[in-house]
This record gives sequence, structure tokens and C-alpha cells, in this order.
Amino acid sequence: MERGGYIYIITNKNNTVLYVGVTSQLYYRIIEHKEGKYKNSFSAKYNCHKLVYYEFLPSILQAIHREKQLKNWHRTWKINLINEFNPSWDDLTEKAKDMV
Repeated sequence: MERGGYIYIITNKNNTVLYVGVTSQLYYRIIEHKEGKYKNSFSAKYNCHKLVYYEFLPSILQAIHREKQLKNWHRTWKINLINEFNPSWDDLTEKAKDMV
């Protein structure tokens, strides 16, 4: 049985850099970003560890497809998506913890 997956957008403290990712375990993946687990990654280089958007999809394949779709979006479209979901751009990591 497949458990699904999440696509997510993280940013830096000034909300100037956006990173789109996919995972099956949202909270644990965000903690990896916050702890800088992958030192040479894009998110580590630009200090992206603030979770501002996420979506759950019933299949990891659907999540991967959605991630690729969002990565091809214009920045403005991503900002609009975040503004609809999280208008104050709060860090949603604690909310993700509740979904573990």
C-alpha cells in the first residue's frame, strides 16, 4: 500500500529564495533542511528552511509529478500559491509535526 507524498515550498528568513521539494515524510524532511543535513545542497547554500507551503497527494508518483509542475511555474505563480495557503508566510513546521 502506497502512503502518498507531500510537495513543499521552503524559503529563507527574508522570503527571497523559494525551493520546491517532494517527500513522503514532510516533518522529517523539513528537519533535515533546518539541520543542514546536506551541506552542499541548494537549500543549505541559500539557508532555506522555513516551510511556507505544502500539499499532500495520495500517491508519491502524483507528488513527484506535482513537484515537477511547480518547479516549472513562474515565481509569481508560486508566490500567489503561498499567499493563498499561508498569507503571513509563517513557518509551518510545527503544523507538519502534527501530521507525523
